[in-house]
Amino acid sequence: MKRIRSISICFGIVLFAVPATAEVAITPDVVYGHKDGMALVYDVFQPAEANGASVLFMISGGWFSGWAPPERRQRQFGYLLDAGFTVFAILHGSAPRFKVPDAVADVRRAVRHVRMNAEQFGIDPDRLGVMGGSAGGHLALMLGLASDSGDASAQDPVLRISNRVQAVVAYYPPVDLSKSAGPNDRFPALDFDPALAPDVSPINFVSDDDPPVLMIHGDEDRLVPVRNSERMGEALDGVGVANNVVVLAGARHGFRDAHRDRARDETVAFLTAQLAVGRE
Repeated sequence: MKRIRSISICFGIVLFAVPATAEVAITPDVVYGHKDGMALVYDVFQPAEANGASVLFMISGGWFSGWAPPERRQRQFGYLLDAGFTVFAILHGSAPRFKVPDAVADVRRAVRHVRMNAEQFGIDPDRLGVMGGSAGGHLALMLGLASDSGDASAQDPVLRISNRVQAVVAYYPPVDLSKSAGPNDRFPALDFDPALAPDVSPINFVSDDDPPVLMIHGDEDRLVPVRNSERMGEALDGVGVANNVVVLAGARHGFRDAHRDRARDETVAFLTAQLAVGRE
């Protein structure tokens, strides 16, 4: 397919309604694991007219992952909820305490936990999409390209579950951390052993069984240059994996106004196509 280039469960459910979004059931703070005595959590947003597919959204910027009241977070996902997707807002162990490899391990576990509890949330475990922006886009790509079918011999039941996903959306993602790992005042999550960088660089995990990928990037991005998405697209092309690289003319890091609207439209169209019922 050609790329497109253009310039522990204890649930408390609360119902909220916000403008332009139908009534949504929110299940806050679902615990999917623990580390260093702290809980790892995600929030679940279920639209009244759910289509059975879900989007796992990586809450991560610079690999900082911060909690926010779910009723406020819901507004961020209105365009996905209006399209019928159940949304999981995934938080991971945050910088500065935790580093990139920790975040990757956390979100992998989150996917397994969501799939294990798919029936509880009324979703199809084989119609999972992942997405995020910047560091969140990096994590989404890691989930899509470096997944596995679980370890049947694991004592932890969560680890027996597959963390494979069926679609990936990444906004302005860094794809190769080989020259970034090490001391970093601005992004302390990058302060880890550079020898581990290949294991958390999605460009190293491209293979012909990867799910379809959409990347959206601004050509004026100075923090994560557009070449990151272009390079990933070329690698996916090389193994025949369906992917689109949408380049937004004049957009910088973090989309606003018309660029944000275009990115959302592209995202909904892509996820709807890739996660449709009966798609092989």
